[in-house]
Amino acid sequence: MKWLLRQLRKDLWSPEVAGVGLGLVYVFALWLSHRAPGASGTFFNAAAIVGKPLTASDPANQFFVVTFPPLTEGLGWQFWMLVGIFLGALASVLIAGKFKWTLVPIEQWKDVFGPSVRKRWIVAFVGGIFLQIGAGIAGGCTSGLALAGGVQLSPAAFLFIPGIFISGALVQLLVYRERY
Repeated sequence: MKWLLRQLRKDLWSPEVAGVGLGLVYVFALWLSHRAPGASGTFFNAAAIVGKPLTASDPANQFFVVTFPPLTEGLGWQFWMLVGIFLGALASVLIAGKFKWTLVPIEQWKDVFGPSVRKRWIVAFVGGIFLQIGAGIAGGCTSGLALAGGVQLSPAAFLFIPGIFISGALVQLLVYRERY
């Protein structure tokens, strides 16, 4: 137990060890639950729950009524998985003694976007919107399509994974230019 706590308190983990651990989590999740873990579906689910009552009375707008009926029945297992991820991450930083409150403080963000916390939050929020739209177009997010799909040897996952790295490199060049 002491060895495990020592490992959990490390500032950085080896990428290989973390990758193997994450792969094992996905293998066991698929084996035990018979479901591929993923996060983006929860956000579509929440949008459908909010959108259906707002549009159901309009016969011209049946998107949430026809396209998303199963999603409007309530929050499912993916929602609870995200709650578990949050609680697990919180437990991890508390065990490591690294918990602290920040407002998008990373110095490179300050260098690129300036000292305004509000501006950095807006940039992060808009980036999250683009990420969710991309997840919808791709048919899954990084966890659902790349990781769970990769564990299942899905061809789509092996197309998506290089796309993540290529698009990330291009966005990094656009945003940070040659600063980092």
